[in-house]
Amino acid sequence: MASLDSVSIAILLGAVLVMAGILSSLLALRFGAPLLLVFLLIGMLAGDAGPGHVRFDDVRTTYLVGSVALALILFDGGLRTRFQAIRAVLAPSMVLATAGVLLTALITAPVAKYALDLNWTEALLVGAVVASTDAAAVFLLVHAQGLRLRPRVGATLEAESGTNDPFAVFLTLMLVELISVGQSSALHVALELGREAVLGSIVGFIGGRLVVLALNRVALPQGLHAPFVTTAALVIFGAAQIGHASGFLSVYLAGIIVGNRPTRAHNSVVTFLDAATWLAQIVMFVMLGLLVSPQRLVVSIIPAVLVALVLMLVARPLAVFLCLAPFRFNWREKTFIAWTGLRGAVAIFLASIPMLVGLSKAYLYFDVAFVVVIISLLLQGWTLAAAARRLHVALPRADRAPRRVELDLPGQLEQQLVGYSVRPKSLYFRRGLVPSWSKPTLVIRDQRILSPAEADPILAGDYIYLLAPPEKAEALDRFFVDMLPSSAPDPHLLGDFMVSGEHTLGELAEIYGVAVGEDQTRLTLSDYFDIHLDHAPKEGATLTLDTIDLVARSLSGGRVNVVGLRLPEEQEETVPLTRMAALKAGLSKMWSSVAGI
Repeated sequence: MASLDSVSIAILLGAVLVMAGILSSLLALRFGAPLLLVFLLIGMLAGDAGPGHVRFDDVRTTYLVGSVALALILFDGGLRTRFQAIRAVLAPSMVLATAGVLLTALITAPVAKYALDLNWTEALLVGAVVASTDAAAVFLLVHAQGLRLRPRVGATLEAESGTNDPFAVFLTLMLVELISVGQSSALHVALELGREAVLGSIVGFIGGRLVVLALNRVALPQGLHAPFVTTAALVIFGAAQIGHASGFLSVYLAGIIVGNRPTRAHNSVVTFLDAATWLAQIVMFVMLGLLVSPQRLVVSIIPAVLVALVLMLVARPLAVFLCLAPFRFNWREKTFIAWTGLRGAVAIFLASIPMLVGLSKAYLYFDVAFVVVIISLLLQGWTLAAAARRLHVALPRADRAPRRVELDLPGQLEQQLVGYSVRPKSLYFRRGLVPSWSKPTLVIRDQRILSPAEADPILAGDYIYLLAPPEKAEALDRFFVDMLPSSAPDPHLLGDFMVSGEHTLGELAEIYGVAVGEDQTRLTLSDYFDIHLDHAPKEGATLTLDTIDLVARSLSGGRVNVVGLRLPEEQEETVPLTRMAALKAGLSKMWSSVAGI
């Protein structure tokens, strides 16, 4: 009976842990704290040295669970990556993911050698274990602390974090093999790297296309799409590993392919994997806590702290600045990318590899990784939001994203139903705007289902459903959150070919003679950008209006408030003085009314 009780206790504790993980996600979003540290503490308290007295030293299980968890985390990262978003930063991201990892390991190695009394190969292995950043930890904390990174910085971190893990795993395995066997060659390392990269890319590409084909062709019962995709990701990972290819690269590429193709049940798959990766992070950190020994840490804590500080303050920044030197990043962006090199589940997984093969100093590598993860989450995790704002590379979120309901439509893949609650301060309610690529389809009011015509005018508290392409569904959020207060444009920005976003298309047509449809004459220039952009407005965004280009020159409250007019060259030279005077008079009148003069 005692054995049965122990099984019941294990089930109870496991369920409580999962429930704690689910509830902790709410706390993370509310307080922005690196709550993964809580699960490290739980593991330590439950371990042999804590009051739980659970003896756990099964490195093989740790490696197995770590492999599955990391594969799911990478697949989820690829699934959320829009290739168009990272295409512009693909080159710098790849340099960071390869040369950056190697440089970080090389710069950390001398400190590890002398602080931990290791030989050069062992010291380089310490550097390799802690060299790669953790995508899940980075974006979990970015989201929890209410930040929206600037697109270029966010895309670079996303692509680097997703692609540096395969190289770090390869480097760690090569060094473990070198220490175990005692000899290797540069040619052998280069051939192994090339083989794993090429075969991994092939397996990932083919596997991703097969998953897309199966999702769209096989009529799976409702609710099985997400488990099918999750299992398929692990099949791709396992097949690549068995074929001596990089399974981590394969599963990341497969995720990118699946995420950038129209598929059934896309949103349920993303939601399922989001929960799976969060729980995978929790399991990894609990295992780290179980495996760590406070008695061993007492011996190596000081040199491990030194390694961690050098890694974060010297090695990572030097590697980032050197790798990004050929690319057009300013010093603020480079500094933030350097500081956002958080360590997490990846370091745990890599630290278990030397333990699995039985290297003589395996637990030393593990203890160093433990200290590095703790300090990284405390020092970098707690200061992430402050660093982003101080360096002006991120903007605080004005409001949480609205609760979005997404429904797949059987029989086609191009459109889905996207539903929102209509807020009284939202852009949609106040201005009646929706993007040109979306179509209001039905409205729910007081338990009744109405067509948009029957529900006109839309009331606050209604639920509206729109048809929209799945890949653009998230872009609808900004029309259903509370509008930010906007400020009047700076009059010094307004010139001969700069106008306020509050001017209407009708006014523009009257002055410049452009053709505007009758139904659009009352639209403001700000409205025109909201309707026709596929994403939130950004400075430099350009739209064409008949023969002229409209360029977003300044934003306020999340909307364009100053628009530049790019005219055909011959028109710029022949704009009548009377028209120019009229435009200036209109601008002056509008500015006076806004400023209260």
